[in-house]
Amino acid sequence: MSVTINARQLQLLLDKIANHMGSEYTEALHGIRLDIDTKYLYAVASDRFTIAAARYQLSANDQPQEPWARTIPGAYLRSIREWIDTMKGAGLITISAAKDRLLFEGPQTDLSITVSTSLEFPDWRGVLRKHVEDAANGTSFPALNSSFLARFNNGDVLRARMTADDKPLLVFANDFLGAQMPVRHAGIYPCKDESFTDAHQDWLWTLAAGSKAADLDDPVFAEEDRSRYDVTTDVRETGETLLHTALLSVWDMNGKSKDKPDEFLAHCLSAVHAWMAHRYLDALYNADPRAAQAVVAETAGDLEDGEIGEFAWEAAEKAGFDPQKWHDDYEARKAEQAAAAA
Repeated sequence: MSVTINARQLQLLLDKIANHMGSEYTEALHGIRLDIDTKYLYAVASDRFTIAAARYQLSANDQPQEPWARTIPGAYLRSIREWIDTMKGAGLITISAAKDRLLFEGPQTDLSITVSTSLEFPDWRGVLRKHVEDAANGTSFPALNSSFLARFNNGDVLRARMTADDKPLLVFANDFLGAQMPVRHAGIYPCKDESFTDAHQDWLWTLAAGSKAADLDDPVFAEEDRSRYDVTTDVRETGETLLHTALLSVWDMNGKSKDKPDEFLAHCLSAVHAWMAHRYLDALYNADPRAAQAVVAETAGDLEDGEIGEFAWEAAEKAGFDPQKWHDDYEARKAEQAAAAA
């Protein structure tokens, strides 16, 4: 169970789909799927919102063999990338799978990583097959430069409308309008598939192995499991957490804690502060989505560090307040309560 590919091609294969890899909160998608059939080596990734597959045609020496697939965990991708960088582009790498390991054998050194064979990866062939076949009824199939598409990554939620093959792609958002011209076919930017029919035929071998019933409602694409993690760097998920916390605190506040003043006050403060934080985040996002994303990411880093007390103390001093007085007042209040209880 092995395939051979040169270092440069493996590097390109991984780089093409790396941006589509899921976060650590969805273990099955947090990595790159290496999928081998009798004709191609594929690299596949999905973050639940996008899915992408890149392929490399195997040489005659790699055939025939039984298809196999393993997911490279996201934690190992940097090590693999750095290992590939140590060799010449033409250097051959043999990739083999055995039980719970993937072995990369190079001209000078080898790299072995542990993988999980129990994680279910979505039927990516089926998901893409369904949408490619649905798109076969359309007529427009312009060629677009992906580096230009990246210029529209401005933090907005975009809507797009394809007009015709030789006409621009229109992009709309609140207070934003843009267009991207298609690549001109004059030999300068060659495009292998001149029509959708050509492209469809070129991928029939791959997509035919996918289920016609597969779609993005696969359970693996379900909401991320946060049971093992506490912090998110995503604005929308942060907003959801704040709203969820506010409601939970209100429900607890109106529940059994009514008869316990300390618990009631704690739930009340939690609900109030979660709602305030959500309103502030929502206002910031509407004013400047990129600033909101930066604040959420930086705050997530603070929470991961766990030194909230130290950060809050420094922030209070920087703002001109007196956290030492707050602390002294807090200790005095505790002493009064202890004396009263005695």
